[in-house]
Formats: sequence, structure tokens, C-alpha cells
Amino acid sequence: MTKRPPDPRDFLPLTPAIAHILLALADEDRHGYAIMQEIERMTEGAVRMGPGTLYGTLKRMLASRLVEETDARPDPALDDERRRYYRATPLGTAVLAAETERMAALLGAARAKRVRAR
Repeated sequence: MTKRPPDPRDFLPLTPAIAHILLALADEDRHGYAIMQEIERMTEGAVRMGPGTLYGTLKRMLASRLVEETDARPDPALDDERRRYYRATPLGTAVLAAETERMAALLGAARAKRVRAR
């Protein structure tokens, strides 16, 4: 029997931590601290992810195959060899796209009901 590939919608809804990490990895591979910095930058400081949340979530995401570690590194002279770099897998990218579609539909429904952000 052939195992079917996971359906990205089976992962939804994403936790905020997973959604933020996948979004931080959407445009480039990053090491842990750079992921935390990118999340803070993207949210204009509204979300600050601590190392416990980040690395615990990354561990679960690795197990679910949403992210993977990569050996690709920037210039070694500019990098610390102890850093672990992560990238979104094709499944992780598909899951982020599905979550984005889900959230867009939710936002559309809220607008139709004239719900306004404060």
C-alpha cells in the first residue's frame, strides 16, 4: 500500500508560533536567533518569541517535516559554526499557503460582517 502525502490542510489551523516561524523562513534559510529577530521585525515588536518556544516548536516542526536543517551557510568568516540553519520544506511552504488562504477567508468574513480592528 502506498502512503499518501500529507494534505497541508490537515495541519490547520496553525499555532501562532508555527505560523510565524514558517513565515520567517518563507524567503530565506535562517538560524534560530535570526528567526526570532525576523518574527519581531515582521510584527513590529508585537511578537517576541523566546528560545524555549522557538526551539520546542522547531523540534515539533522537524518531526512533522514542515522544516528541515540545512548545511548551507553564509561566508564561514561571518558565521558561527555552532548555529543550526533551518528552511521550510515543500510541505511547510504548502501548509503556510493553506493557512494564509484560511486566514484570508476569515478576514473576508469579518469584513463582510463589518468587524473592525481597534
